[in-house]
Amino acid sequence: MPPVFLPDLRLNAEISGPLSGPPLVLIHALGTNMRIWDEVIPLLPPGLRVLRFDLRGHGASDVPPGPYAMGALIRDAERLMDHFAVKDAVVLGLSIGGLIAQGLAVKRLDLVRAMILSNTAAKIGRPEQWQARISAIEATGMSAMADATMERWLGRRWRDHPALPSLLTAFLASDPKGWAGCAAAIAGTDFFETTATLTLPTLAIAGANDGSTPADLVRETADLIRGHRFALMRGTGHIPPVEKPAEYAAILTQFLTEIAHV
Repeated sequence: MPPVFLPDLRLNAEISGPLSGPPLVLIHALGTNMRIWDEVIPLLPPGLRVLRFDLRGHGASDVPPGPYAMGALIRDAERLMDHFAVKDAVVLGLSIGGLIAQGLAVKRLDLVRAMILSNTAAKIGRPEQWQARISAIEATGMSAMADATMERWLGRRWRDHPALPSLLTAFLASDPKGWAGCAAAIAGTDFFETTATLTLPTLAIAGANDGSTPADLVRETADLIRGHRFALMRGTGHIPPVEKPAEYAAILTQFLTEIAHV
C-alpha cells in the first residue's frame, strides 16, 4: 500500500478490511513500528476495518527534525483517520500510542467511539528521565539504550524471552532522531486533567512484568475514566501484542463484543 502524503509529512499506513466494517485504529509504541500488530490482527473478529501506521520518526514514515510535540503526533493520527474516512472508531494505543489516543479522544470525539489504553498512562516517566535517554541515544545511537529498554519491556529475564529477537531488532532499527523526537513528546505530556474529562468506553490493559508503564500506573490512569474495564496480563511486559498475541487478541475481542462494536 503506498504511503500517505500529507502536506508536510509522508506517513506509512495500512488499512484493511471492508469499507463498511467497524473501524479499529492501532497506534504502536515508541521504538517499534506497525508490525507489532502482525500476529494480533488475524486473531480479531472478521470484518473489522483496521487502520495502522508508523508514527512520524518510525518505521517507513518520514523523520522530520525533532523534537516533536504531542499535539503534532495527535494531529498525524487525526489526519490519517480523516484521509481514510475513518470515524466512530475504537482507538487502541500502546505506550506513546496510548497518550496519542487520549489526546485524540479529547480533541475529536467524532473520530473516537471507544479507547483501548494498553501499557500506557496519562503521564509516562519524568522529563529528566527522558532527557537522559535522549542524550544517550543522540550520543551513541539506539544501542545505548537497547539492554535497559529490553529489561523494562520484558522483565528481569529479558535475555531469554522469546519475544526478544523481534523487539530488539525493531528497536535497533529505529531512527535515533525519530526516537528522540517522540521521546521529547512523551516528556512534555501530562494528560491527567484532560483524560479525567473523558466518559467514553475504555479498556485499560497492563502487563504484570512491565517496567515501562507498571500495572499500578496503568490502573491509576484507568481510574480517571468512569466505567472503565481493566485487564492485567500475567507473565507479560510492555509489548503484549508481540509477547502473547492470542491472549491479547482475546481480551480485545471481548471488549469489542461487550461494547457492541462487532
